[in-house]
Amino acid sequence: MKYHIFFNLVLLIVLTGQVSAQKDTEVPIPTEAQLQWQNAELVAVFHYDLHVFDGKTYNQKKNRITPIHDYNIFNPKKLDTDQWVKAIKDAGFKMAIFTVSHETGFFFHQSKATPYAMKALDWQDGKGDILRDFKASCEKYGILPGVYIGTRWNAFYGIHDFKVHGTTEFAQNRQKHYNSMIENVVTEVFSNYGDWAMVWFDGGAHGPEQGGPDVLSVFEKYQPNSLFYHNLQRADMRWGGSESGTVPYPCWGTFTFNNSGADEPTKEAILANNFALLKTGDPDGKYFVHAMSDAPLRGYGSHEWFWEPEDEEHIFPVENLMNMYYNSVGHNTSLILGLTPNANGLMPEADVKRLKEFGDEIKRRFSSPIATTSGNGKTIHVKLPKTQNINQVVLMEAISKGERVRKFVLEGKTKMGWQTIFKGSSIGHKFIHTFDAIEASAIRLNIVESKGESQILNFSVYHINVK
Repeated sequence: MKYHIFFNLVLLIVLTGQVSAQKDTEVPIPTEAQLQWQNAELVAVFHYDLHVFDGKTYNQKKNRITPIHDYNIFNPKKLDTDQWVKAIKDAGFKMAIFTVSHETGFFFHQSKATPYAMKALDWQDGKGDILRDFKASCEKYGILPGVYIGTRWNAFYGIHDFKVHGTTEFAQNRQKHYNSMIENVVTEVFSNYGDWAMVWFDGGAHGPEQGGPDVLSVFEKYQPNSLFYHNLQRADMRWGGSESGTVPYPCWGTFTFNNSGADEPTKEAILANNFALLKTGDPDGKYFVHAMSDAPLRGYGSHEWFWEPEDEEHIFPVENLMNMYYNSVGHNTSLILGLTPNANGLMPEADVKRLKEFGDEIKRRFSSPIATTSGNGKTIHVKLPKTQNINQVVLMEAISKGERVRKFVLEGKTKMGWQTIFKGSSIGHKFIHTFDAIEASAIRLNIVESKGESQILNFSVYHINVK
């Protein structure tokens, strides 16, 4: 009897230790929609609104509070969503998002929920549907489709920062009407156009708890396999803290919260120190909520999300776009590049040309590594074909198993022995490191600390001449 008691006690201690060890190595796992997003890496968001046709410089502050005087200024005589989507396909993008509505409050789809939509236009006799055309173009070119919906500002309905301002019965009735209208609109968008890879609510989407429309339950009913960005109850990804197209290093895909500030402590933590938490994430976060990096293509010395005439000088040079790439995709986020069709309904030739140059430069640099491998465990070696100069390394974790690596060291084997190249922490979906060229015959990755066994999907070595 004493033996059995002793044996059972030992077994209990062993099992308890195993459970404890298992908990110590558990990491958040991304959903299929989150994996799809991270693998896309390059994402285009097509910004289009009535302001494109007014011939004026875009003024966000004023436009949020000023209704358009005549929505029939919308008259893109050559509109071609195939041309939009082919332009990003040729540049290597894998996902595209269309702004079905922005701050004017006009909806670019056929809607029964609101009169302020395409059926009101003279253009195409009120039968046009740009959301439909955009979705078809994405399917034609094999691009993952996303939709961007603005509910926070609506100049037509008098909505500012989610609300009809005032406490009168009139204001309350207008708010109820707006909330109902938005719920019906998103039902149309989510149920009439097939599956969306992601849904983006511009500036978030207040729910009933904050006096806004209940878009989350509509999303979960009709688009359960999509990525939701975002409201105060749920955020499947997070903004990277700026519109520079970059995030700092490290930038973890895990986060402290699964929302964007439903309570004051969460809100305070997110807003603190110039959005530091949004930028870096939390290696010990319980939720997989990766960051995204966004910037307008026409942001060179400016910040233009919408087309304006004679504005080509603000298109970012390839050098700047590559800097974004290294500090977004290369820092464990996807890069969202803001594009805007012109008043004819086409992507401007200069923008298309620059996108192609950007995509070609990415291919030139990264399509032919000197050597590549993958593997699990503490140390992974890459033997080079010969002793030669190297100056860039790409690392990728198999994030379907979670972000496991916490600390690592990169070393190169030189004539003087193994030399440290870099000491790092986060790898995630992708980490790109550039360094002064060294002559090496091999390179190795030493995993110093990880949650469970590391799973390295890709370890590639390059020597890249930067033009």
